[in-house]
Amino acid sequence: MSDWELASALGKKSDYAASYDATLLQAVPRSLQRDTLNLAGDPPFFGVDYWNLYELSWLNSQGKPVVAMGRFAVDAYSVSLIESKSLKLYLNSFNQTRFDSMDLVRQIIETDLRECLETSDLTLELWALNQAPNVFSELPGECLDDLEVTIESYDYDPQILSLFSDDISQQVFHSRLLKSNCLVTGQPDWGSVLISFEGKTLDKYSLLRYLISFRCHQEFHEHCAERIFTDIWQLAKPSQLSVQAYYTRRGGIDINPLRTHRSVSILDTNPLSRLVRQ
Repeated sequence: MSDWELASALGKKSDYAASYDATLLQAVPRSLQRDTLNLAGDPPFFGVDYWNLYELSWLNSQGKPVVAMGRFAVDAYSVSLIESKSLKLYLNSFNQTRFDSMDLVRQIIETDLRECLETSDLTLELWALNQAPNVFSELPGECLDDLEVTIESYDYDPQILSLFSDDISQQVFHSRLLKSNCLVTGQPDWGSVLISFEGKTLDKYSLLRYLISFRCHQEFHEHCAERIFTDIWQLAKPSQLSVQAYYTRRGGIDINPLRTHRSVSILDTNPLSRLVRQ
């Protein structure tokens, strides 16, 4: 078991801090799982992780509770990712602490996240509930979920994925049947995934079976998106490829990792766009 797992609050009974405590944040090195992708050299993707925060509260200078929503975006090449339960415990440490303004809270959280993740490529926005750009959206492209397929295994298997032909085509698919499990606790992580690419034509039936093969797979959200990207990249040799996963919230937080062939900025995003299950 690695040092970060030993120090992790996941899977343990947790006492909520009575006041603000930055030491509750727990970083997880991205290299731990990225090294299992069997890549020669640098990964073939860029990316951003979008975290939506729905349970934010603190006290104003008069002791009156304030509630807010937020989102932070961090570059996929930060040294570490954040452990989600530690983020929940950290954010809840604000609940009984007084702050003079929302902007001060934003500055503190952004500084703490940058230090924990060892990156300068991070942005954070906070909104009062009546000002939050709360946009529900539908995924584009063809939905795979109604395809008639027989499923015999729920263990991750990249060999399931196959080509329909070597013809070059543009394809956009989505599925709401993505499910993986927490690497440490085994708790289910429910999500949807959007895949768009230009390359050799994928067999969409095999793509659906492949996505379902994550159902018993234990890995962090971000690494599942990277694994899907890498498997398609190696098989279809696309000139363009984007994989975006949209996981449902846990503890008031949802995680939405994007991996793409092109350089992408942490500013390239629609504000708080989310799906109906989020």
